[in-house]
Amino acid sequence: MKLYVKYMVSIRCKMLVKTELEALHLHYRSIELGEIDVVDDITEEQRSKLKISLALSGLALMDDKKAILIERIKGVIVEMVHYAEEQPKYKFSEYLSEKLQYDYTYLANLFSEVTGITIEHFVINHKIERVKELLIYDELNLTEISYLLNYSSVAHLSMQFKKVTGLTPTFFKKLKYRKRSSLEDV
Repeated sequence: MKLYVKYMVSIRCKMLVKTELEALHLHYRSIELGEIDVVDDITEEQRSKLKISLALSGLALMDDKKAILIERIKGVIVEMVHYAEEQPKYKFSEYLSEKLQYDYTYLANLFSEVTGITIEHFVINHKIERVKELLIYDELNLTEISYLLNYSSVAHLSMQFKKVTGLTPTFFKKLKYRKRSSLEDV
């Protein structure tokens, strides 16, 4: 049985969900960003307790099918941009359709209708947050970051970075106070 959790966007969230499931003695096969695969069906009482315990931590158990699909889209994007070893080498629209088993046009229209932004802008915002993170860590240069995030060139990355943040990547790196957003806020 699959359960879907809103705002579950980090490894820390996955650990929190694991703790809550164990506290309620619920057995699970896997915990992914935004999704829990529970071994057995859960009772309404267990579902209610899980919903309350997750809400206390800022997470939400979801029931609405459209909201679940939106969170699954976000989860795939967050996983791809922030946690994947490498970005897909083919079109993101194909990657998303393949992962979620839906037509990309349907996903894109639903996402825009519900969130007010396009999937493309959501991906760009997350990529820029990832660039900020990598710049702050100072382990990779801009060329390596550009390659890692599958940008066509450093110039393309720099242009997108400036468009989103108002700063060049080099200027951002020199700032003493470098502001990043939490993944939940991107």
